[in-house]
Amino acid sequence: MPLDVITIGEAMVQFAAREPGPLDEAVVFDRITAGAELNVAVGLSRLGLRVGYISRLGDDSFGRFLTHAMQRERIDCRHLGVDSIHPTGFMLKSRAVDGSDPKTEYFRRGSAASHLSLADNPRAYCAASRHLHVTGISVAISDSARELVFQMAADARAGGRTVSFDPNLRPSLWPSQQAMVDCLNRLAACSDWVLPGLAEGRLLTGRDSPEAIADFYLERGAKLVAVKLGPLGAYFAGASGRGIAPGLPVAKVVDTVGAGDGFAVGVISGLLEGLALPDAVARGNAIGARVVQFPGDCDGLPTREQLGLPPETMHA
Repeated sequence: MPLDVITIGEAMVQFAAREPGPLDEAVVFDRITAGAELNVAVGLSRLGLRVGYISRLGDDSFGRFLTHAMQRERIDCRHLGVDSIHPTGFMLKSRAVDGSDPKTEYFRRGSAASHLSLADNPRAYCAASRHLHVTGISVAISDSARELVFQMAADARAGGRTVSFDPNLRPSLWPSQQAMVDCLNRLAACSDWVLPGLAEGRLLTGRDSPEAIADFYLERGAKLVAVKLGPLGAYFAGASGRGIAPGLPVAKVVDTVGAGDGFAVGVISGLLEGLALPDAVARGNAIGARVVQFPGDCDGLPTREQLGLPPETMHA
């Protein structure tokens, strides 16, 4: 059956510390999946959408672990390449119990995913889908991956499919801040739905308010913009109107990582299901609020039942 969403990125193995404290003192870790685009793919699949994931993994135990995890989540892995030369990337993450952002260390240089190139573009496969989701990470991992992502976005727009873009800033992957800003704003101009955080939007646009950030991207061709405001919710703007979808109160923040990906899951799924923009953004807020109450990146991503939505039969 045709896919609803395709996304492309670098899936990594994450070793998450079980006990709070500095990473150099951590002894016991849980092995879980990581990667912004993979988080979105998992979240959309749990809500009943048919999702394809494009990447490369090493021919190693990490790569097999990630492949099996995607298969369990019913993600289409037909274009998940296996690289016999380059390894699967991994990362370490500390555990924070005070609601602060955990510390992370990445081991991804020279990874299999960083060798993605135009040769990995399955055009016919993508043409049969409805939507493409991209982030600022996949264009940062290498020049060849960047070229591929831009080509896929151009193909999607030319084929009448929608494109969503989450900046997901990773300054350490770029040669300079200006290079990051220029590239990500070019990618945003190739996208229909732009989903920055407030701090990200300020850095990328040089504008201060959510309204001005939204205008920056609308002026450059986006059809709608949703600016994440943390606990306050999100500001949205598009042809149908503007407003703020309020945030949901959370009794205790366990882990902030993945909240933005959960927001993207809500907005993308809502819009593809025909919800009005305010309702799609409200769903994004609800999922983001749920995600921060769980320790893993994907632990809090809900099923339709957990989110209180009617059942769907979108999977084959």
